[in-house]
Amino acid sequence: MVLAPVRTPTRSAGSALERRTYTALVLAQCLIVFTGGLVRLTGSGLGCPTWPDCVHGSLTPVRHQAQGIHSAVEFGNRLLTFVLLIVVVASVVVAMRRRPRRAPLVWLAWGGVLGVLAQAVLGGITVRTHLNPLSVAAHFLLSMALIAVAVALQQRAQDGGDDPPRAAVRRELLVAGRALVPLAAAVLAVGTLVTGSGPHAGDEHTHRLHLDPRTLAWLHADLVMLLVGLTVATWLGLRVTDAPWRAQRRLLVLLGVIAAQGAIGYTQYFTGVPAWLVALHIAGACAVWVATLRVPYVLRTRGPSAAASGA
Repeated sequence: MVLAPVRTPTRSAGSALERRTYTALVLAQCLIVFTGGLVRLTGSGLGCPTWPDCVHGSLTPVRHQAQGIHSAVEFGNRLLTFVLLIVVVASVVVAMRRRPRRAPLVWLAWGGVLGVLAQAVLGGITVRTHLNPLSVAAHFLLSMALIAVAVALQQRAQDGGDDPPRAAVRRELLVAGRALVPLAAAVLAVGTLVTGSGPHAGDEHTHRLHLDPRTLAWLHADLVMLLVGLTVATWLGLRVTDAPWRAQRRLLVLLGVIAAQGAIGYTQYFTGVPAWLVALHIAGACAVWVATLRVPYVLRTRGPSAAASGA
């Protein structure tokens, strides 16, 4: 009887440890965006009026200098940055300890670390410029970029390798799926201008952009309609070409998230932009962005081709 060799367990692509760590990173990046929005919506943007100190001479709020609940809200958001940094560092450790090591995962993980540090600096600039709307917008958009890095790390960890990607669907559908990402980015960018010209500035003394919020809101809505149209067209293309159900499902998820976000957006517009609906809209923006980013990864495949492997 021939005994099979005993194999030492290794960390494979898409292992449970990787999935949990990288999923936690995506969630943590979205959470910091949501809590940052709460800082603005509660008028606590200058609850800690200095940086890196909360008040002059102290990293934490001081009773006789603090601005009540506003200092607590702003300082709490700053503390969450350290929690996020812990998750980011954990992703670096997981990526570097993986066997065999995959360089793209390591680079993406380290990119998350550098991004969090850059975000901390930009947050300080935002405070020092007294919540300048453009600084606030840049702060938000950098967070969206970091979410994209986290999603890339999560999705690439599930790939079969680092071979050049190949289309898993018709090439025109792959192009359409990839086009969803810059279109969604444009929706987010215009959304920051709507925010910068509307209410909920983060502090009652903060100036606003001298732009017509109504016009910007409708431009934002028009871009959303384009996003919906391209998403529906891509899904229909996948359906009629009998594309893998996994790909079709991700487009359906994206459509559902966009529909929910659109309902929130129109409701807040016609009800005077109440703060609690804006908070839901911020969470919805993160959900739409993540759902959009996940689409291109399911429309292509990696690993050796059937011809190369002799299949």
